[in-house]
Amino acid sequence: MAVLTDAQVDAALPNLPGWERADGALRRSIKFPAFLEGIAAVSRVAERAEEKDHHPDIDIRWRTVTFVLVTHSAGGITENDLDMAREINQVVDD
Repeated sequence: MAVLTDAQVDAALPNLPGWERADGALRRSIKFPAFLEGIAAVSRVAERAEEKDHHPDIDIRWRTVTFVLVTHSAGGITENDLDMAREINQVVDD
C-alpha cells in the first residue's frame, strides 16, 4: 500500500471530522461524558479494527480517548488509515 502525500492527506481531512495530521499520523481525541462510555467506544472500534486487520494506537486518559492511525509497514499514512478513520467516526459519532 502506497503512502499518501501530505497534499492527499490534507485533501481528505475535511471529510474526516475531528481528525488531524500530527507527527506523520492521523490523530483524533474524543472526550466522552463518562469513563465507561469511552471504554465502550474503544471496544466497538476494536471490533471493527480486528475485522479490517488494521489496528489504531489507542490512548485512554480518564474520559478522553485518542486514536492514532499510521500504517507502520508502509512508513506513513495510507488509504487504509483513511478508511479506518471513517470507521472510527461511524462508531463514535453515532
